[in-house]
Amino acid sequence: MSDPSSTLKPRRKEVIVVSWRGTNALRSVEICAGAGGQALGLEQAGFEHMALVEIDKQACATLRHNRPDWNVLEMDVHEFSAAEFAGVDLLAGGVPCPPFSVAGKQLGHDDDRDLFPEALRLVKQCSPRAVMLENVRGLFDPKFAEYRARIVAQLEELGYVCDWRLLQTSHYGVPQQRPRTVLVALQRPCVDTFTWPLGVVAPPPTVGDLLKSAMAANGWEGAEEWAAAADSIAPTLVGGSKKHGGADLGPTRARQAWARLGVDGSGVADAAPAPGFTGMPKLTVGMAALVQGFPPDWIITGRKTAAYKQVGNAFPPPVARAVGTALRQVLLAQPAGLREAA
Repeated sequence: MSDPSSTLKPRRKEVIVVSWRGTNALRSVEICAGAGGQALGLEQAGFEHMALVEIDKQACATLRHNRPDWNVLEMDVHEFSAAEFAGVDLLAGGVPCPPFSVAGKQLGHDDDRDLFPEALRLVKQCSPRAVMLENVRGLFDPKFAEYRARIVAQLEELGYVCDWRLLQTSHYGVPQQRPRTVLVALQRPCVDTFTWPLGVVAPPPTVGDLLKSAMAANGWEGAEEWAAAADSIAPTLVGGSKKHGGADLGPTRARQAWARLGVDGSGVADAAPAPGFTGMPKLTVGMAALVQGFPPDWIITGRKTAAYKQVGNAFPPPVARAVGTALRQVLLAQPAGLREAA
């Protein structure tokens, strides 16, 4: 689904790309990195991270725990300068969603958590060859059409061609109903060969198939029966914002959807069910991370509520990998450092 504000017009001014990279190395800078969902997916797609900017202390701890060699900058993105990364291959980010989420007040640019202006400032500073920005489906609501158009217009002024798509994460193997908007902006000639990933052919696993082993980890005898009944994908995980939300699986409608899968959505468990457990089990943070598309060896650090918020707010790695792979193909096909006439 293409956003109606996407214009795909030729750029109007000349951009000179400067790159210091090796032949096959593609480098990225990411803002609002969170628990690393997008960063992990882009790493799997072949990008090397030059910097990951994140303000949340617990999320930074998660990034450092899993990738000690990553350059994690624990800071407010308002204070970050991308000037030293001029000509980087990709500027990426999952800018905060509360300004556009239907679960919030949808204040858009009037919300002090809207960081699209900061992303545009950084694009202007470092002139990346490509831009990838992710957000919630609410950004596609008609009330934000003018706002989307302004973002596209500003990127065009900086020399980019833009397209906005609504991607359903279940099309990329994630067992969850989680539509996300993704903006891709490219300098020519890269844009001429970019194709959005179509998604996987095989359906995602059911919640039961995905979590059966995790539910049985402490010897719960009912895990297999529970898994057989949890025979569809999950509703959207809700992680809450810095101002609101806790360690539960969302509002009433979401909890009802989880209950149909045999999951108690009123909270998050410390551990898998023990032998003799009866009733509906709760998810652990680790189980929620699996539903979000993280691999089993990716550890979310911090106390339970903080850890669950990191998971619930993450961009599923398989989707980031799919879009990142499509970007990698076009970026490698076009040598960096070329000067393109307007």
